[in-house]
Amino acid sequence: MEVRAETKNVRIAPEKARHVSRLLQGRSVLEALAIVDLSPRKAARLMGKTLRSAIANAENNFDLDRKSLTVKTAVVGEGPTLKRFRPKARGSAGRIRKRTSHFEIILTDI
Repeated sequence: MEVRAETKNVRIAPEKARHVSRLLQGRSVLEALAIVDLSPRKAARLMGKTLRSAIANAENNFDLDRKSLTVKTAVVGEGPTLKRFRPKARGSAGRIRKRTSHFEIILTDI
């Protein structure tokens, strides 16, 4: 049985969030929660919300035990980019790209 959870339009660059998602893949849910809780990164806190949502989906919708779940995949995709401009020297403008991410976590009970 596969259970998934998604979080969309998270205000963090996907490159930064992928560092945390690589740590979670293939781990048991209890290990993944420990990694997310102890990591000092902003992406870990945001990924933890998605992981807890997937665990809640598994427990409430499919009556699965938390201890038997493992993280099959933790994917970070690109979301829409907010485009902003900042004034630069001699009347020009510098482009600022505020990137967003989509998180997807799939749990399986092996």
